[in-house]
Amino acid sequence: PFCRHPTPKNVEEGSKNFMKRAAANDPEAMNQMGFTREKEGDYDGAFEYLSKAAESGDATAHWSLSLSYAKGKGVEKDEKKEIYHLEEASIAGHPDARIALGTFELKNKRYDRAVKHWIIAANLGYDQSIQVLKECYKGGLVSKEEFA
Repeated sequence: PFCRHPTPKNVEEGSKNFMKRAAANDPEAMNQMGFTREKEGDYDGAFEYLSKAAESGDATAHWSLSLSYAKGKGVEKDEKKEIYHLEEASIAGHPDARIALGTFELKNKRYDRAVKHWIIAANLGYDQSIQVLKECYKGGLVSKEEFA
């Protein structure tokens, strides 16, 4: 229904429309509300909006929640919850989450799992993971077949 709504005439009208979308549980609108709240320093409000968006399976919301748990912004630092949200974001196709999971696996010396995450991110078109895989190839962690 929102896509057929006329373009707002001013910022105030746009904000009202945005709030309607968030109230209707539009994940993108809830993400934006979460980012706005975080920018304003309202981490509790940001967490609330991002959690609602994540409940609908939104990859960006899960990525943002993983960062919140990693940094302790609005929540207590919690590595298990950080990894949970990274995994959920990865499953939903978020390449940054794949890179982060690969890095987590590398730190825990699970090289084969790290490489798999980076290959998936590369297949999603994420250039940073291609650079990481090049370094892994040079270090012998990735075979020629895997790299191709």
